[in-house]
Formats: sequence, structure tokens, C-alpha cells
Amino acid sequence: MPPLKLSRSVTINAPKEKIANIINDFHTWPSWSPWLITDPDATVDVEPDGKSYTWEGKRVGSGAMKIDKEEGTDAIYCDLQFLKPWKSKAKTKFHLTAEGDSTKVEWHMDSSLPFFLFFMQKSMEAFIANDYQRGLNLLKDLAEDGEVHSKLDWVGEQQFQGTKFVGIERSCALDEMGPVMAEDFKKLGTYVEDMKDIDPTKVFCQYHKFDMVKNKAKYTVGMPVSEVPASLEKGFIQGTLPSTKIYTLKHTGPYTHLGNAWNTMYGMARSKEIRAKKSMHPFETYGNNPESTDPNDLITYVNFAIR
Repeated sequence: MPPLKLSRSVTINAPKEKIANIINDFHTWPSWSPWLITDPDATVDVEPDGKSYTWEGKRVGSGAMKIDKEEGTDAIYCDLQFLKPWKSKAKTKFHLTAEGDSTKVEWHMDSSLPFFLFFMQKSMEAFIANDYQRGLNLLKDLAEDGEVHSKLDWVGEQQFQGTKFVGIERSCALDEMGPVMAEDFKKLGTYVEDMKDIDPTKVFCQYHKFDMVKNKAKYTVGMPVSEVPASLEKGFIQGTLPSTKIYTLKHTGPYTHLGNAWNTMYGMARSKEIRAKKSMHPFETYGNNPESTDPNDLITYVNFAIR
């Protein structure tokens, strides 16, 4: 069967002992698991000693995990068994290395795909690696601050009125998207500030493509306008977001945690909880200004057009 091996790491400003005690007790996992955060209604049964648990949910499927071995605070080995959406097994390992007052945490997985999914090897490695990085970032929050700064609220179905816009379309590497997009928003804001009848709080970003295997993204940042200017400077585009019914998920927390909201929405689409329109790409809208808001209080709405 096709091998599936990957690893991700993060540096946490906390001692090894504190981090190891979080990882080796599955009672803590619902607060920082990159999968359980997307499916809060999933059933999670943790054994009293905290060394094994089972789960079952619409988005996360079902399975079991147990700690196989611990090497003090240096390494924690786990056995993982998936039952749904397909049966498979995996070996995972957390390796902790002290770096002064901080700790480098590495999360490794050694598994394989069912033979009939051989064509998905690279994409599955990319998707799961993304999950691991999201989980490590949540673990960092919990170890450093005692809480996770990523909250999801299901707003549900509503009507989007549609709008004309002036924007910037961009393709870039996924790992460069944050600073590149920030620069695009700044450039767009400067360009439209003299236009009439604009509301800078209505700015949005529409995502056209995420390619995790090739590490590429394509998006449009846009500013709604009542009337599009007769001519636009080079580098700017005009367009329309049509009126449509949408499903909205609210995320509160730093933009670095937004993957939790996006993974949740894609999971809901896969599980048929929402019937997403393929004809309209999903988009983000924002509830406050990042320049004057604490990162932990940033509000982002992820919107999927639905049928």
C-alpha cells in the first residue's frame, strides 16, 4: 500500500514537562485537536487514565488512539486506528527537545493509504501535514496561555445581497499568503479611499484555489463600491459577487488559526451538511479592523454559497 509519512514542528515557549503532560493525557485533546475543533458534536470517550480514547463524528469519522510508549518527556508514541471513512492504521510520535526556556515539538506520522487511494498519496500528505500544523499551533496556545485562541460559531444560512467591487487578483505561495495579502489590502485601501460611497468594513477576500501539494493559492481581495469607475489603474480589476444564499461560520482569533474555520466548512461540504455551489468560490468577510484589534479578538466570517 502507498506509504504515508510526514512531520511538522513548532517551538513553544514552555518547558518540556508541561507540554508532555498535555500531550500524554487525552482528556486535553478536545481543546487542541485539529480535527475535534471542527466537529464539536463528535462523541469522544476518554479512558479514566487519559491514555486512550475513541471518537465518532460526522466530519471526523471514527477511530481509536492510545499511547503505546513514553520516553520520559522526550518522546510519546501513539497507535492510531481509523474505522471511518476507511479503515487504516498509523504510528505517530511526538518528539520534544528543550531549546533554552522553550521546547521544539515535532509531530510525526508513519502510515499507509488503502491501495484504492494510491492516486491521492501526495494530496493526503499535504492535507494531513496541514492538520498537524494547525494542531501544533493550537497546542502552542494551550501550553503558553492556558487556552486556545480559536473559537468557532456556526452562524448558519443567510442571504448575501451581492455587490460590485474593485479588487486585486493574486497568485502566490501558500506560505507567503499572509504578508502578500496584507500588502494587497493596504494597496487596495489606498486606491479606493477617494471613491464615493464605500464602506471599508465590507472588504472581503475570495479564494479561487488552494493547491497544498504545489503550495499555491489564488485569491481576490475586493472592496464593494456602488459604482465601478470608468477606468482602473493597472493591477486593479472590477467584478461582482452575485446575490445568493450563503452558509456562514464565524471565527474569533488570530488569522493564523483561520485554517480551523476553512477545514470545518470543507468538512461540512464533504459530509453533505451544506450543499455548496461550485459556481461561486467561497469568501471571507471581516468583523473588525486588524490594525486596532488584539489578534485574539479578530473576527472573520467564512462564507460558502449554497444551493
